Parts: sequence; structure tokens; C-alpha cells
Amino acid sequence: MSKRPQFQVIILCAILLCARIAATEDSQKQKLDRQFQDAVANYDAGKYAEAAAQLEEILPHGANTFEVQELLGLVYASQSQEAKAVEHLKIAVRLKPDSSAARTNLATALLRTGKTGLAGEQFRKAVELDPKSFDTNRNLGQFYIQSGNIAEALPPLDRAQQIDPTSYDNGYDLALAYFLTGKLSEARVVVHNMVKIKNTGELHDLLGQIEEKDGNYVAAANEFEIASHIDPSESNLFDWGSELLLHRTYEPAIDVFQQATRLYPKSPRLMIGLGMALYSRGKYDEAVKALLTAADLSPTDPRCYFFLSKAYYSSPNMAEDVIEKFRRYAELQPNNAMAQYYYAMSLWKGRRVGDAELDLHEVEALLQKSIALDPKLPEPHLQLGNLYADQHEYEKSIPEYVLALELDPNLPDAHYRLGTDYVHVGKKDQAQQEFDVYQKLRAEHLAEVDKERAEVQQFIYSSKGTSSTKP
Repeated sequence: MSKRPQFQVIILCAILLCARIAATEDSQKQKLDRQFQDAVANYDAGKYAEAAAQLEEILPHGANTFEVQELLGLVYASQSQEAKAVEHLKIAVRLKPDSSAARTNLATALLRTGKTGLAGEQFRKAVELDPKSFDTNRNLGQFYIQSGNIAEALPPLDRAQQIDPTSYDNGYDLALAYFLTGKLSEARVVVHNMVKIKNTGELHDLLGQIEEKDGNYVAAANEFEIASHIDPSESNLFDWGSELLLHRTYEPAIDVFQQATRLYPKSPRLMIGLGMALYSRGKYDEAVKALLTAADLSPTDPRCYFFLSKAYYSSPNMAEDVIEKFRRYAELQPNNAMAQYYYAMSLWKGRRVGDAELDLHEVEALLQKSIALDPKLPEPHLQLGNLYADQHEYEKSIPEYVLALELDPNLPDAHYRLGTDYVHVGKKDQAQQEFDVYQKLRAEHLAEVDKERAEVQQFIYSSKGTSSTKP
């Protein structure tokens, strides 16, 4: 009987001890909860270092907690610590494999580390888990766009648009994806629907590109004009002016480019566009001035010098300024064959024969350097042949013409000059053959007008490709 009270005391002590342990555990849990909430607040406030420190302290006690692993992964991602982010986001996915948000976060982190294939798997899994979610479908569509798989982007972007037809960004991306894959009717429908929701310049600009690609040039010009009135951005004005230039409405093109260059005087492509429009209209002096300005704005842009060389031949009034620009270009691009070629031609054609400053040996050396840098260019061979022929050195000019024609048989001037040289050396039959080819090429309209149009197109489309579309 005497032992019973002692046993009760032991039980009471055990109960008190358990209660104390439970109280301690509750206190620890509350402390960890407070630390986690503080970490969330710091993350939301952009204080990533503080959030990381708090979460790292919690981690030994919450290694199997989805929320801790997920937030720590996001914090590391915000600090551009991609490897650490992936490590913790993978754990989060393992702890909660049915979370589409967790899959999306992991996919984004994997994409940043260059693991495109693994990222795609996670984006697709997110859509499988939540196929009716706008975000999961849009994220997958954007992933395909960033990966260059535009056709693959169409289904998820289309599903996202069906889920939320008012989403402007997704609607634009969907229309652009249709456009880039040649589905012009579908692209047009999407843009028209989006214009009803939000009438913007970039939508009309995209519609202009759609109409241009579909051959509706008047409609395209109208859309580019509307875009420029709504939003007179550098890109919209360039597209409007380019459309007019492309279809040879030169005076309106000049007006647009002049307005654009006043608004954006530091834009090289607008200055080049103005120069091209002026040149095409026969205003050669003004064209050269615009192209000289473009050369100063972008000293290494090869397109500028290409058109400057053409305009300059028709307007040699600013010879010294032009020569200086080509000299600078040749010095900035010592391994560029065309840069050396342009400089040689500016020296040769920019100064009259008999000018004390004209050094034909320098011209010859520059042309030979151009050939050495790129033996496949026909132009330096042609001009080197002309240089020798002008000095009656036919034994040197004829091989250069032959080489030029081997590289490009469709050079009318090379055939004519080669035929002339054959006459001088007494090879009349061969001369007649070259003259016949020359006449045939001219009859087939392989002339400068057609080449210039192709060159204008190349400039416009390459310039649009760098600036006027979003994704």
C-alpha cells in the first residue's frame, strides 16, 4: 500500500514531462512558422538574401515540407542561382507531384539552365495536370516560341485564347505565330478580334505585315499608316515607309521617312530608308547626305555602305566626305572584303583621272586585298579587270574578267568588257561570243533596276526581322 502514492507521483511527473515536451515542440513549431512567414514577406518585398537566410535556417526542420522547398527554390531563382533553384524545385515536385504550379516553376528554372528538353517535359506535364488553365497553356506556348518551334506553339496558345479571349498578349502571340507559319487567314481573324478589344498600333502593324505577305499591298500600306497614327514609334514608321518604298511610291515614302527621321534622328535604318527613297526618286545629293548620316550613326552597318556606294556613283559632289566614310569603314573592318572593295572604289571613282591625290596603285592593292579576303566575290575581279583595261594591260585584265564570270556568269558588264578586250588582242570570234551573251542578258532584264529592287527588299525584310516583331 505504501508504494501506490509513489507510483502516482511517477505518473504525474511523466504527464508533466510530456506536456513540457509538447509545449516545447509547439513553441518550436510556432517559431518556425513565424520564420517562414517572415521569409514569405521578405520574398514578396524583393529582399531575397534575407529570405534565403531564414529559409536555410528552417530547412533542417522542414526538409520534407513542400512550401519550404518551393519558396527556397524561387528565392534562389530570383538571385540567379539557377543550379540551387533547380535542386529545391525538384524536391518540391517530388513532394507534391500533382501541382501544376510546381511543375511550371521547375520548368522555368530548367529553361534558364539551358536544359530545354527537361523544361519542355515539365511544361507539358503542367498542362496535363491542369488542361483548362490559361496560364499552363500560355506558358507552354511561350516555351515553344522561345525554343523556335512556332508551329508547336499554336495549339497551346489557341487553347489559352479560347479560355481567355480578352488576353491581349496571348492574342498577339497567337496571331504572330499564325503569321510566321504562313496561316494568314487565321492570323487575320485573330488580329481583327483583338482590335475590337484593344485597338493598338502594333496590332495594325502586324495586320499590315499579314496583308503584305498575302499580296494585298494597298491594304498593307493602309494598316501601316493606321499603326503609325495610333503609335508613331520608330518601328511602325519604318514599316510604313518601307511598304511605300517597296512598291515604288517614292514621294510618299520620302515624306514618311523624313517625318520619321525628325522624330528619331538616331535611327540608322530610318536614315538608310530615307537615303534609298531619295536615291530611287533621283535625288542623289540628298540621298548621299542621308546615307552619310546613317554611316555616322552606325559605322559598321554594311547595308549603309552598300546603298551609299550606289548613290555616290550618281552624285560625286561630296567625294571627300564619302571617301572618308569608306576609309573609316575599311579601318573598322580590316578583314571585311566588301569594306576594302568599297574603299577602293570610292578612291578610284571619287577622284578624277589626273587628280594628284588619285593613287591607282593603292586602288589596285585594296582590290587585291578584297580578293584575298574573299576569293568568291566577283565584283573585285571585275573592277580589277577594269583598272587594268583602262591602262591597256589586257594580258592582266582578261584573266580578271574570266574569273569574275566564273563566279557569276550573269554579269553583263563583265561580258561586255571582256569582249572589248578580246577585240583589242585580236580575238574577234571570242569577242563576238561575249557581246552576244551581253545582249542576251540585257534582253532578259538582268539589269540594275531589277537588282536594286531585290536589294531594297533584302534591306527591308532584314531590318523588319530585327525590330518589328515581338517574340
